Amino acid sequence: MIPLLRNAQNYLERICVRFEDEVFIYSDLLSRSHSIASFLLNGQSHLNGARIAYLVNPGFDYVSIQWGIWRAGGIAVPLCVKHPVPSLSYVLSDTTASHVIYGADFKATIQELEGLHQDIPMTHVARLNAEPCELPELHLDEDALILYTSGTTGNPKGVVLSHSNLNAQINALIEAWKWSKNDTILNVLPLHHIHGIVNAMLCPLYIGAEVVFVERFTPKNVFSAFLSGKINVFMAVPTIYFKLIAFYEELSSKEQEGISAVLKQFRLMVSGSAALPVSVLEKWKKISSHILLERYGMTEIGMAISNPYDGERRPGHIGQALPGVSVKIVQEDGEEVAPAAQGEILVKGLNVFSRYWNKKEATVKGFTKDGWFKTGDMAVFDKGYYRILGRNSVDIIKSGGYKISALEIEEVLRKYQGINECAVVGIPDDEWGELIAASLIVEGETEIDLSALDAWLRTRIPSYKLPRHYIFQEDLPRNVLGKVTKNVLKQIIKDQIS
Repeated sequence: MIPLLRNAQNYLERICVRFEDEVFIYSDLLSRSHSIASFLLNGQSHLNGARIAYLVNPGFDYVSIQWGIWRAGGIAVPLCVKHPVPSLSYVLSDTTASHVIYGADFKATIQELEGLHQDIPMTHVARLNAEPCELPELHLDEDALILYTSGTTGNPKGVVLSHSNLNAQINALIEAWKWSKNDTILNVLPLHHIHGIVNAMLCPLYIGAEVVFVERFTPKNVFSAFLSGKINVFMAVPTIYFKLIAFYEELSSKEQEGISAVLKQFRLMVSGSAALPVSVLEKWKKISSHILLERYGMTEIGMAISNPYDGERRPGHIGQALPGVSVKIVQEDGEEVAPAAQGEILVKGLNVFSRYWNKKEATVKGFTKDGWFKTGDMAVFDKGYYRILGRNSVDIIKSGGYKISALEIEEVLRKYQGINECAVVGIPDDEWGELIAASLIVEGETEIDLSALDAWLRTRIPSYKLPRHYIFQEDLPRNVLGKVTKNVLKQIIKDQIS
């Protein structure tokens, strides 16, 4: 039996999942997942890696289905609850899913999918009942999970993670972040991503801790959960922290004091999945008395680098390699860079995925000949800490012969009076290769003097010897930066200036 399932037997009477007013213990989870596994097996001895997709909101059903698929020997394929039907249909076709399980909230979506995939049985979660049967013995080398990652071009790729990969990722974080069975985490993250599944769900369940889910994410719901006094661990993306800060700032001073007092008692708060603006880190520190622990990972590798649990959490940096993970930075020719020089992050370890589903060429392209995974992320190793410069494809701008980090320019721009948020991209240009373009979200009716801003930037990023051609778009919708990828933003800006 894989360690995750074996460990649960040691915590039978402990709470594993709390959802609103419902409380479930580990024996409930083992019993329900056994019933689901028996239903899926339907007389077979082993699913032998059959792909089982599920469209279910976060909660006890989600965890039970995931574990039930694994206990039957299947590969879990979690579907994004917010994706349109064409995207869901693509995943079902690409994985050749043999079954779809769905929750009550998705009947309309399932009706459309049934019309497109008449050969795939689709079962409501309430009908997943069967007499418990003997379950197959699982091994760590068996495939466990397929998560889809879009990358920057083409159709999304299915990342295949084995039970061994998941086990390595979980154990590295339990050691590094000092998880214990006494922890209770509020999980508001999407459960079709590695962040929500491994970091905020499987880690606590592995160690006998408790996971709390809310019906839907709102800042009010999150703070209400915090004020219950049960939560001591929280993980989120920078956008969530930004929304929580904005909500907090609208509260009365008495309400703010109550929230800050509770947050001060937390054991751990983590930020990831995107670069954390230093301004957000500093505001959250004032609210919570915590310096957010920033880490680095991706679907293919889980978490690879993290700021320390004990020790300096350096703003703007992602820390050091996690236990069991090897990391190096290389030049375009594959040679390791000199100290403090920039290059691409390569990762190796048991945490690294095995392959892209049915995409042999993409798999080969993603690794070096000696087995290092090429992340596509540019970084420097700066005084003992890794610092991300951005994705090689969208965050590294090649202008006038220089490689310029869009993330570093964004960090400087956020310090300018009147700018709330920004995104920097490179726009193709015949003379410069790429022009540096920034989309700005300003405070209220603030008008930015672009000449003054340009001069101010030059005094703060002198090492880049930046070209003189800047374009600042201020008339984009205020929600653009939170809704589109940088590749889309590049096209929007290009269309507006052409």
